[in-house]
Amino acid sequence: MQELAALREEVEGWQALAHRVVDLLDLLDLAVADGDNRLISEIGADTEVLEGKLERREFLLYLSGPYDERDAILTIHAGAGGTESQDWAQMLQRMYLRWAQRRGFETQIYDLSAGEEAGIKSVTISVAGPYAYGHLRSELGVHRLVRLSPFDAAHRRHTSFALVEVMPDVLEDVEVQIEPGDVRIDTFRSSGPGGQHMQKSSSAVRVTHIPTGIVATCENERSQAQNRATAMRILQARLLDLELRKQEEERARLKGEHVEAGWGNQIRSYVLHPYQMVKDLRTGYQVSDATTVLNGELDGFVEAYLRAEDFGDRLG
Repeated sequence: MQELAALREEVEGWQALAHRVVDLLDLLDLAVADGDNRLISEIGADTEVLEGKLERREFLLYLSGPYDERDAILTIHAGAGGTESQDWAQMLQRMYLRWAQRRGFETQIYDLSAGEEAGIKSVTISVAGPYAYGHLRSELGVHRLVRLSPFDAAHRRHTSFALVEVMPDVLEDVEVQIEPGDVRIDTFRSSGPGGQHMQKSSSAVRVTHIPTGIVATCENERSQAQNRATAMRILQARLLDLELRKQEEERARLKGEHVEAGWGNQIRSYVLHPYQMVKDLRTGYQVSDATTVLNGELDGFVEAYLRAEDFGDRLG
């Protein structure tokens, strides 16, 4: 029923645009016949609005993957480099939270591991909104930062790395089988904010999938039961992501090429010194205003990736 409702909404949206085009064309014929320049000007303004809606709907055609319309689970891991990379991971967290806010998406931090001096070691964030996963899957990979270090007394230039993982937030209808005997559940006290209840009770939950070694943690919710349910959702998403990666690697092998998904696959560079530039190494898309990008203006990179992916699929 959910899929039917989504498809009906999609079709009705296109039909509404088509009807509006016919209405404007008919109105334009009348305005021209009457020589009504004011009405012609109004029709021109309405046409621009219509073009914007059409471009948006055409862009959504790129988001046609099996899970693109779902919510997303975003995880950021600081790379090697201690405080530098941990601060970079926190900058990325801020960037994605601001991007989600711009789009009207809801976000919730499920698990956060703070750095020793500054920044974060890792964070897992839920991003809920239409096509959240379809947009964010373009961010999967290693992100590189070049800047003058605020933590270096000599103020030297440093390079930092962080890994971004993006998974669809799977629902009950997705077939990811988790056998009860394959899961180990540990509880511990929450290390984050939340008052005395969370600090004194073992409400945080860590779920380990024994066959794969995949771990999911949640300490954000108030009760152990809520944290356990959320941790199982994260585990489900990670197992689905693992299966999708295996399928992608098998397709790449059959095509005669194999790219290992790991830390060596740098996807984007953010340079703050000696000049400002953010460049996506997969598409070549770049902007010179790094500050705006770090404030959440990512749509250009997302669109360039999806267009390039679509072009590659058609060539393949």
